[in-house]
Order: sequence, then C-alpha cells, then structure tokens
Amino acid sequence: MLAAATSALLVLAGCTSASPPPDSGADADLGSYLTQELDWGGCEDTATNAADAKLFANPALECASVEVPIDYDEPKGERAHIALLRLPATGEAEGSLLVDPGGPGGSGTNLVALTLPLWQASPVAERFDIVGFDPRGIGSSTPALDCYTDDEYDAGAALRFGVVYDITSAEQTAELAERCAKGSGGAANLVNAGSTNVVRDMDIMREVLGDKKLTYLGYSYGSQLGAMYAATYPEKVRAIVLDGAIAPDLTAQELRVSQFTGLQARFDDLAAFCAESPDCVLGTDPTAANDRLHEIVRPLIETPPTADGREVSVWDVYLGITGGLYSQARWPNVIAALTALEAGQADEMLALRDTFYGRTGDGAYTLDLDTNIAVRCMDWPRPTPEETTALARKVGEVAPMFDLDVFTAADYHSECEAWPAPPTGGDPWLADVKDLPATLVVSVTGDPATPYEGGVALADALGGSLLTVDGKQHGAYLLGGSECVDDVVNAYLLDLESPPADARCSL
Repeated sequence: MLAAATSALLVLAGCTSASPPPDSGADADLGSYLTQELDWGGCEDTATNAADAKLFANPALECASVEVPIDYDEPKGERAHIALLRLPATGEAEGSLLVDPGGPGGSGTNLVALTLPLWQASPVAERFDIVGFDPRGIGSSTPALDCYTDDEYDAGAALRFGVVYDITSAEQTAELAERCAKGSGGAANLVNAGSTNVVRDMDIMREVLGDKKLTYLGYSYGSQLGAMYAATYPEKVRAIVLDGAIAPDLTAQELRVSQFTGLQARFDDLAAFCAESPDCVLGTDPTAANDRLHEIVRPLIETPPTADGREVSVWDVYLGITGGLYSQARWPNVIAALTALEAGQADEMLALRDTFYGRTGDGAYTLDLDTNIAVRCMDWPRPTPEETTALARKVGEVAPMFDLDVFTAADYHSECEAWPAPPTGGDPWLADVKDLPATLVVSVTGDPATPYEGGVALADALGGSLLTVDGKQHGAYLLGGSECVDDVVNAYLLDLESPPADARCSL
C-alpha cells in the first residue's frame, strides 16, 4: 500500500456512528444548489500545503468547488464550499466516480492526486471521471474546522489519543468545545459537520456533476458514507464500492473495542514475525511481546526523547506503531523503529507517526484531526464519564499492548461532553434497508482497523456482494497491489458485474 495514501484512510479514533439521514424528499427545495455549474480549472492554487501544491500542479488534474448549505434546515443561510479534484476520463465519459478516503478527516482531493498513476493505469479512468472530494471542514473545503494549529500538534499541545482521549475533567471538555468553536468560525460550523450532512452534500455533488445516479468508492469511514447514501437515496445509486468496511451492527463503544482487538491481533502477528530473528527487539517469545513493548516505552512517559527538534511522547510512539500495523508491508519499519527507540533514537518512530497523521515535510497535516473530532461529536451518542472510563479499561483488556496506566488507569471524560449541540446519531448507525441496488463490499480478513466481520455484516445489511480478501492491511482496491481485487472491483464499477458469493482474492 502507498505509504502516504494509507494516512488518508481511517484514523483509529475516527470511525463514526450515525443515525440514517433524512428522507431524500427533504432535499426537493434546494433550488439553486442543484443547478449550479462547476468552473473547472487548474488545481495548484487550491492546495492548502506545499506537498499538495506539488501534487495538484499536474496538468492532468482539474479542480472546482460545489456550494452546499451549512445548515440544511436553513438552505438560504450561510454556505460551505466543497472542494473537488478530478482526473477527466481518457475516453468518452459515462459519468463520475466519486471517491472518499475515510477518516473522518481524510482528503479525497489529496488521495486522487496522490494515487494518480494508479488511476491513469486503470480501465475505470477510461470511462469515468475520477473525482475526489474534501468533505466539509477538510482540506480545501471551507469553512475549515480548527481546534489546534499544526504547530500545536507538533508540540504535543493538542488533544492526545491513546485508547480514549486524554481528558480527565469537565473543564477540559468545555475548553475544547470553546477552542473548536472559536477556531472554526462559530458553533454552527461545528454542529453541522456530521455524516448526515456529508451524505446530503454528496447528493448535491452527484447532481451538479451531471450524474443521474451515483457511482462511488469509499474507503473505511467512507464506506459508512456510501452505505448511508444508499439507504437514503436508493433510487439514485448506480454502483457503490465500500472498501475497509465499517460494521453497521455495533454500537460506538463496541466498534472501538473491535478495532483495538484487531490492532492487537496484528501486533501479535508482528511479534511472531519479529521472533523469527534471534535479535528481535520484542524478544523471541511472541507471548511476552506486550511486556517487552512496555519495557521499551514506559521510560518515555517521564523522559520523552526528541527527534527533528520535537518531543516524542509515548502517545506519538503508539500512533507510530498503530500506523505501521495498518499494512503488513510496514512491519519491518515498526520493528526497526522500536529497535532504534530502545537505543534512544526516536527519528524512525516519529516518521511513522507523521505518516499516519499525514504530516508533510513543511509541517502541515493532510489528515484533518479537528474535523475528525467534530464529526464524531455529532455522530456518536455522548458517553458518560463512567462509560468513557469503562471503555478505556476494556480496551486495556482486549489489547494488552495498550495496557499502560497512562492510557487506561485514569477516570476519563468524553471529548464531546461539552459540544455546543447534542449529537444527531444513534447506535447502531444503519437503519433497516431493503431492495437496494447491488453494492460491493471489499473486506480484508486481517484488517487491523475495520475488522473483516464488519464487512461481512455490512454486505449482509445492504443485501450486496462481498469480496473477501486474504491479507493483513487496511483497504485493498488499487492500494493493495492485487490484480485479483482490482479486476473484481473494476468489473463491478464498469459493467455492474457482481462477483459470485464465494469471491475471494489475496494481497
């Protein structure tokens, strides 16, 4: 998998749960939003950081933006602008393929630009415009949602995620809500960031792109957006691919536990792989690898090392390990980083952390962590301090690699406790759906972030097809280097050819 592309996919803390969007008939009075014309032009001036500016300067790419209501209950009020980036079809275009990389917080414009060579070699790009979009608050879309600056993320001054966010008082939650509202141009921008509105934005995009029906590819959290769209606008679906799919039948708390269970399973696999070498930093007994990891990282709690002029905390180390577990191809990088860390060198671990967060060389973050918080706070039911604390303890049980006091021993509050509006979501997030058009779920058996069982459940809930992929990474189509996977998905996207019930590929 492309290293930078992976960082645009789901952040462990960011999987979201939401109630079904409103009836599609509610969109009938959107008037001028549905008739706006796109002004396609060059992309280099739309980039928000130097790395994207270099990618976006490719003359094969075109950019535009779509206006949507910030609040769908007040369509004549303030407007948001959703950034689009497209690779025009090399042949006669039959429509658009709308692409979302997940998160919440991933930039679709960045993902399409980053994976441009893969798309240019794909038969899908001969017949479809490939269109990446930045959901509201993300990337080049406006208004931006900001709780912290990039410098604050670098300095460790931002909210820290271990197994839950490191919030231990109601005062901290109030400070976070105030900070996010101030940095985002007001509370209205925060409370309208949820998945329900993103799905409605997608329908405006479909209409403005000139597509009678939606053709869509969503990775990770993007799979939830696609499933929600199918449930809301079934008559407007042509083809929907959901890769790295999220379980529709779990509560938010259960989903978190399943994700950490998946990460622990992949760490156990990494430890067994490492143990094949006599000088393995985790030791030659994989069953003792959790304890060895704790021996390496525990001193960092009080005395964090520095790298690139930045302090590398124990939270940074676990983010780096987590990012490395997203793909089996990166296991040697994790092992090398832990080996160097034990010797007092943190550069390699910091590089893993930065890749996971999409940090560029100039210090910009292409994964929007603040929007991740805002979406989750509007989508998830709000847990009590007792429930948040219980979740931290439970994660320590199912994923003992994370079972350090600094992560699991405190009494915690939800980061969303003081958010300026109540959540709009419920558990589980997908309502009963029937008679949907054919969809395709792609699920990897050893996916560390969205476990395989969730993909099976989502395909069943949608009455769609399931492609099982044997492997140990997050996401498969195009990014996994599997001709088998790509052929199955291409046949569906191009000709609506669903795979057989026992379809199986490997990475």
